[in-house]
Amino acid sequence: MDEAVRAIEDAVDAHHRYFAESLPMIASENLISPLARELLLSDFQDRYAEGLPGERYYQGNQWVDQVEVRVTDLAKRLFACRHADVRPISGTNANLAVLFALTKPGDTITSVGLSDGAHISTAKFGAVGVRGVENTPLPWDAKAMNIDVDAARKHILAVKPKVVLLGQSVYLFPSPVRPLAEAAAEVGAVVWYDAAHVLGLIAGGQFQDPFREGAAVMTGSTHKTLPGPQHGILLAESDDAKLLRRLQKAVFPGLVSNHHLHAMAALGVTLAEHLEFGKAYAAQVVRNAQALGQALHDRGLKVLGADLGFTRSHTLAVDVSDRGGGAKVAEDLERAHIVANKNLLPSDTSAQHPSGIRLGSQELTRLGMKEGEMAEVAGLIARVAGGEPPDRVAADVRRLRAGFQTIRYCYLEGAPAHSRFYLGRQRAL
Repeated sequence: MDEAVRAIEDAVDAHHRYFAESLPMIASENLISPLARELLLSDFQDRYAEGLPGERYYQGNQWVDQVEVRVTDLAKRLFACRHADVRPISGTNANLAVLFALTKPGDTITSVGLSDGAHISTAKFGAVGVRGVENTPLPWDAKAMNIDVDAARKHILAVKPKVVLLGQSVYLFPSPVRPLAEAAAEVGAVVWYDAAHVLGLIAGGQFQDPFREGAAVMTGSTHKTLPGPQHGILLAESDDAKLLRRLQKAVFPGLVSNHHLHAMAALGVTLAEHLEFGKAYAAQVVRNAQALGQALHDRGLKVLGADLGFTRSHTLAVDVSDRGGGAKVAEDLERAHIVANKNLLPSDTSAQHPSGIRLGSQELTRLGMKEGEMAEVAGLIARVAGGEPPDRVAADVRRLRAGFQTIRYCYLEGAPAHSRFYLGRQRAL
C-alpha cells in the first residue's frame, strides 16, 4: 500500500481513538446516527442530480427524486413551513443563497456583530462581503447577551436595511424576533433567521419558533443541535411566490450544482428521527447546558449570563481572561481530552487571543449524559482552567467517557459512536 495512504488511514484511526476517549464539546459538532451514516456510504455518493425532482438534467435520478421529495416533506413537517430546499451543501452555502436572492451589491443589511456572537459568514471577509453587501451591527446588550431591542428598533428604522438577519454562533438566548420583525415591516425589510446552531432545538420545541414570531426565511447547517450530516437547509414561511422562486434559483443554478445526494438522503433520516426523538433530545440538551453552567459557576468560573440562567440553548460562553485567556485554556483542555474552542466575547478585538471559550452540551447529550455527568464535566474543566496538569486530568476524562460510547435518541440506538466502519445491518440487494 502507498505510504501516503497508510499515513492517512493511521491518522483517521488515531482521530477515532482520541475522540472515543474525549469529551467532545465543540458547539458546532454532533454525532450522526448509524442509519444516517449508512446512507452516507451508499451509491448516492457516486451520483449526480442537477435541478429539482422531475426536472433533472441527467438520467438515472428516478430514485433520487423519490428520496428528495420525501426529505423535503419531512423538513416541511418538522419546521411547520411552506417551503423547504434541502439542496444547500452547508449552512454558509444556504446563507449565500439567501444573500443572492434578497440583496444586490451595495445593499445594506443588519445583524449582530462578530464580537457579540455572530457567525463569520456575516462579516466583510465572509459571505456578506462576497455578495458585496454592507452589514451594520445591531446594538447589543452585553449584560443580557442579547440584542438591545429598543436601540435595535431605532437602528432598523434609521438604516432601512434590505434584510434583518438574526442568528449567532454564540447563541445563548432567543432573539427578539417579534419586535424586530415589526420594525422590519415598517421599512420593507425581510427578516432572515440563521438557525445553524439552534436548528435542532427549534425543531424539538425548545429555544423559539422564528416563523411564528415573524421571520420569513430560515437557514441552517444540519449537524449541530440537529444531529445530522454536514449539509445545509433553506426554509421559508411565505406565500410570496416571487420570493420563493428567487430563493430556489439562488440555490440552483446559482450556488449548487450537484447537492451531495448521500448527505441529502442522510438528512432525511435525521429529520425523521428528530420527529420521533427530537423533543426529548432537545429538552435534555438545554437541561444539560444549564446544569453545566451552574456547576462551572459554582466552581468559580465566569460563565456569561449567570443572572439569566446561563443559557437557553446548548451553548455556554465562559470568560477565562483571568486563567490565561481563551487560546491557552482551549489548548490545555485539548491536552486533557476535553475538546472545546476559544471564542470572542463582547469587547474582544482579537480572534486569535480572545477572552473566552465556548462549550456545547449537544454531543455529550447524544452520548447519553445527563445533569449528573455535567457536574463531573464541570469539575474536570475547572481543574484544567485552575492550572492542574492536563495529562493528569485526561486520565479522569477517559474514565468518565468509558461509560458513554453509544449513540442515543435515534433509530438503532446503542450503536458505537466511534468506529472506523459502521458495523450495522447487512442488507441483501
